[in-house]
Amino acid sequence: MKIGEVARASGVPAKTIRYYEEIGLIAPAERTDSGYRDYGTNDLETLRFIARSRSLGFSVAEVSDLLALWRDRQRSSSQVKAVAEDHLKSIDSKIAELRSLRDTLADLIHRCHGDSRPDCPILKDLAGKGR
Repeated sequence: MKIGEVARASGVPAKTIRYYEEIGLIAPAERTDSGYRDYGTNDLETLRFIARSRSLGFSVAEVSDLLALWRDRQRSSSQVKAVAEDHLKSIDSKIAELRSLRDTLADLIHRCHGDSRPDCPILKDLAGKGR
């Protein structure tokens, strides 16, 4: 398959596929006599694996670790679970941070009258004067 075909089949843009090759996340594709990249079934499966991993928010480094585990038939599932658990902790931390941001912003919005008066708690807080 040429890069456009594997991009469509995997859901990974061609530019991203080239980037993944560049950083070593995937092996460089074989080349045809005319110089075109030529991807096989294994490449497609790997790109689908990467796409799904990225859609779950795993970083490129985490995907690299997961790929190594996926390819290692001697791995233990506990190793895979540990990577996933660490990622879940990171997501939970981000959710807590976003909830805090949301609560702060909701409070500022609630305290702002939103009328013709120039006094605005939102702007005061942004300027560091409302805290």
